[in-house]
Amino acid sequence: MKELKNNVSEEYLRVTGEIFKRYKSLGDKTFEQLDDEDFYYRTDEDSNSISILIQHIGGNLASRFTDFLTSDGEKSNRTRDEEFEEQNLTRKKLIEKWEEGWKVFFMAFESLNESDLTKVITIRNEPHSVIEALDRAAAHCAYHVGQIVMLAKQIKKSEWKTLTIPKKKSGK
Repeated sequence: MKELKNNVSEEYLRVTGEIFKRYKSLGDKTFEQLDDEDFYYRTDEDSNSISILIQHIGGNLASRFTDFLTSDGEKSNRTRDEEFEEQNLTRKKLIEKWEEGWKVFFMAFESLNESDLTKVITIRNEPHSVIEALDRAAAHCAYHVGQIVMLAKQIKKSEWKTLTIPKKKSGK
């Protein structure tokens, strides 16, 4: 059985950081497999494209984690509804939005220490512990990155290169 080398708070921060890095990496590796036009594929007119999901994740992370401990996570300059409109941005601009959101997140996250975990912050005027806010953000990123990967798999079909252990290759 593996024993913790850190106290619970340190371990929580370590594991949570690894989770966020994993989801960012899944997105990055997915984008590498896409052609420029693939970012705009939609299964129907009511569905989101990868570009829309990138806009939303980037906007959400930037809003939630700018001044994370001191201001509401829903910033007044965020236009969430616009994140769900196709803006026909270039691949370069989409990746910049993606990277900017993650940069804001990691800057805030890496500044946290054990004593911050018990602090209360607000998101949309609702109180959340820092742990709750981080878990909420991790679940949100996992949800949307999963959508990005699924769309990319649909687009690339047999050309898709799996991001995890391939089927029938788990060694069992």
